[in-house]
Amino acid sequence: MKMHFCIPVSQQRPDALGGRYVLYSVYLDGYLFCRVRYSQLHRWNEQLRRVFGNSLPPFPPKYYLAMTASMADERRDQLEQYLQKVTMDANMLRSDVFIDFLKLVQLDTFSITTKTAALDIFLPDGRNIQIEILTSDTAERVLEVVSHKIGLCQELLGYFGLFLIRFRKEGKLSVMKKLADFELPYVSLRSAGMENCKVGLRKWYMDPSLDSMLMDCTAAVDLIHMQALQDIEQEWAKPTQAQRQKLEALQKEDNQTKFLELSQEVRHYGYLQLDPCTCDYPEPGCGAVLSVGNDEISCCITLPDNQTQEIIFQMSRVKCWKVTFLGTLLDVDGPQRTLNQNLELRFQYSEDSHWQWFVIYTKQAFLLSSCLKKMISEKTVKLAAENPEMQIEVPEQGKSKKCHIQQSQKDSSRFPPRKSKIEIAKADCVFGTIKEEDL
Repeated sequence: MKMHFCIPVSQQRPDALGGRYVLYSVYLDGYLFCRVRYSQLHRWNEQLRRVFGNSLPPFPPKYYLAMTASMADERRDQLEQYLQKVTMDANMLRSDVFIDFLKLVQLDTFSITTKTAALDIFLPDGRNIQIEILTSDTAERVLEVVSHKIGLCQELLGYFGLFLIRFRKEGKLSVMKKLADFELPYVSLRSAGMENCKVGLRKWYMDPSLDSMLMDCTAAVDLIHMQALQDIEQEWAKPTQAQRQKLEALQKEDNQTKFLELSQEVRHYGYLQLDPCTCDYPEPGCGAVLSVGNDEISCCITLPDNQTQEIIFQMSRVKCWKVTFLGTLLDVDGPQRTLNQNLELRFQYSEDSHWQWFVIYTKQAFLLSSCLKKMISEKTVKLAAENPEMQIEVPEQGKSKKCHIQQSQKDSSRFPPRKSKIEIAKADCVFGTIKEEDL
């Protein structure tokens, strides 16, 4: 599955010999991931090519003469495309040569040495559990350590993930991003540049019916029960008064199974709710609250007259989407750790036999894009199970593998003033024609 890598900026730095070199700031999901030189990426590409051969995407060529401004922009664009494409190969993502390099550049960028450290993991019930890790441990490794401590079955790890979660006033929380398997949680937490931020453990699937896959593991049931309670408390899940009374009674009885069964009927159960944002429908500047899950985007819009309107966008009618960076970097001459929160996600949607764009302005645009990709991935797996004749290689939960069906839904990320990278999908959107590896 393609990662949201981008290189929106580069800087020239003096080297030890009196010359100059270019340092590229690589962002992942809108947050600074690392800073690297072309020569570092070139050596990494050579190492990958020795292992994976010609399956790698083209790498930008060397220039032996001084680069012009247009050549520098072209190289930056090519490096960004390289990073996006190289992360589409699941085997490459899990290889030592891939992970070891990204671990090294993350540590080097933020001047963190490898050492033993304590890391608090926030659970959905508000508790923190402290684990001992290495600062160089990846999110995948940290998740394994956490699961061992709480007794979570190893085969169910793909249903959960580690997230950066920010705590706001009055107990409200915001899920800022999901940590990729190769990210270093210790480093990401310290480099995010956000106050009241923690690494949290949450389930990572958008189809609420997948709860049924976890019911034989006590620790997994505990976790999804905690999250159900938290989502109701945060008003992300919206039970009716009658449902609330039944849920409270089941909670008093400590009947987690029945509680979760009833939760399936609750509106927006299992959805991820974004922070309040704005959209362009039915007119520019309208306030909106988005909830994403169960193959839909639920959008509660506040109109100029303060009336509210709820619109449901079914994923089966979404043709494509793109994330666009509209603003500037924060602290251009300083840490450059976060992008200015001027991000938009726009998606093309079929309504009354016409395709139209719906635009959402939110600092969580990359997280929203990840949720959309997750819903498509889960739908692909479900269709594969229901239709063996489709000849799809069903991915392991939480892992991306190749499948042999034609794509018709795509996402794209672009960063002006560089050219648009929107990829328009073919014909109508049908889940049976999605190619997951390109999502």
